[in-house]
Amino acid sequence: MILEYGIRPNLQQFLHQLLQVLLVGLTIGMMRTVVPALAESEFGVPRNSFMLLTSFVVAFGFVKGVMNFVAGRFSERVGRRKVLLLGWIVALPIPLLVWYAPAWHWIVLATVLLGINQGLTWSMTQTAKLDITRLDERGLTIGLNEFAGYAGVALAGIVTAQLAATLGPRVGLLIFGLIVIGSGLLLTLLWVKDTLPWAQAEAARHRQGTIPDPRPRYPVNVSARPGSWEIFTLMSWRDRRLAAISQAGLVEKFVDALVWVFYPLFLYRQGVSLTAVGWIIGTYGLVWGAAQLYTGRLSDRVGRHRLNVLGMWICGAGVAMMLMLESVEGWTAAAALTGFGMALLYPNLSAAVADISHPDWRGSAIGIYRFWRDLGYCIGGLGLGLAAQYSGKMEAAFWFVAMSMLVSGAVLAWFGEETHPRLNPAGPDK
Repeated sequence: MILEYGIRPNLQQFLHQLLQVLLVGLTIGMMRTVVPALAESEFGVPRNSFMLLTSFVVAFGFVKGVMNFVAGRFSERVGRRKVLLLGWIVALPIPLLVWYAPAWHWIVLATVLLGINQGLTWSMTQTAKLDITRLDERGLTIGLNEFAGYAGVALAGIVTAQLAATLGPRVGLLIFGLIVIGSGLLLTLLWVKDTLPWAQAEAARHRQGTIPDPRPRYPVNVSARPGSWEIFTLMSWRDRRLAAISQAGLVEKFVDALVWVFYPLFLYRQGVSLTAVGWIIGTYGLVWGAAQLYTGRLSDRVGRHRLNVLGMWICGAGVAMMLMLESVEGWTAAAALTGFGMALLYPNLSAAVADISHPDWRGSAIGIYRFWRDLGYCIGGLGLGLAAQYSGKMEAAFWFVAMSMLVSGAVLAWFGEETHPRLNPAGPDK
């Protein structure tokens, strides 16, 4: 069987994977608006207990980060489909835990399972698409993947806010969660195919020297079959380009941790209705998702590096603007600006990793990048929780995140470089 590469030859499976990541986004999205906004009234979190409030995001980030690492390596041994299926099975108890939760620690437990689910499923939808598409489609591929996922996140926030207002938060989340997770599990069983053979065939072509120019600037001094620790050190500090991308991925999750934990509570305390809170935060997710249809493809033409740096700084500006404006319209505009900044950097950091990771260990490299990126939920959650707790003001968390994005963008600008092979190809001796 001859394996073809590209979106068009693999369109049916590509669309199945897009549907999967939409459902993955809906799964995390159901926990992002109603749960934080009603943490005090519904789940017993004392007012201004900022560290307790951030505990579920810290747990989520740590677990998801570890599972990203595990998923990438594991998928190179057993295949992408089995890892995706396992992720959906783990998610089944989540809506039941939220429905029954007598106290906040039940929400933390549900979020731990959510972290496992997201680490396994979202990683696999992205890796599977990269397996079957061409090098010159990677920006578009990841843009489409993240568009579908974050459109799901945004839509879930809006829909669950409406369901909470009509059916009550627990019943609304129970019904929504069971439908979404059940659909993901069933569709994986029936229609998703394993894409590992495409990655293996590409790796074989590299070993045979039949890959045409331009060639990517792969890291030097890497074993033919690197182990997990070798790839981890390469991503974390040995290759300065990959390390710069990894630190940027970690810090940009500070923004999403802030949006998840404090945006709903901040807006709710300003007197904004729960439904309007859903729409403001939904605007952030919708702009983030929709703009990636353009920004991912744009990076295939103009490169990744400049877009990534610019996105970091725009995000930081959007976060700061939330504190400077005092109307629903202003907060919506600030959320949209933040979402646009995320759209510039989010797919293109991943595309940059894919550009310079050999197909033999690309799944592991993406998993380790996603480990560092999603550990940002944990580290960022702790940072913004401490900033708010010790200052006594929620606003301190916003400034902590805005400044972190400014500094991290500068680090990326200094140590990173363009990774697109057409714009910065390897020399003839590579």
